Amino acid sequence: MANTITEQRLAGGPRPELDLTQAEWQSSTQGVGDVQVAFVEGYIALRNRRSPEIPAVIFSPGEWRAFVLDARDGAFDLT
Repeated sequence: MANTITEQRLAGGPRPELDLTQAEWQSSTQGVGDVQVAFVEGYIALRNRRSPEIPAVIFSPGEWRAFVLDARDGAFDLT
């Protein structure tokens, strides 16, 4: 079973073509950072609020869960 997002992406199939034109983008409740998420057609889209023209990264529910758990564990702490 794939444990990291990278392993899941390698094991997964192609990303769906989602229509994000009507997506309800959500920002952090703390108002910190430039990341926004939207829940569309059973997937999770992630984008940079300051550059919405750049395509969003699309996660399956399993990938999103792995991402959140890894973030909580400090896997992406670059400081």
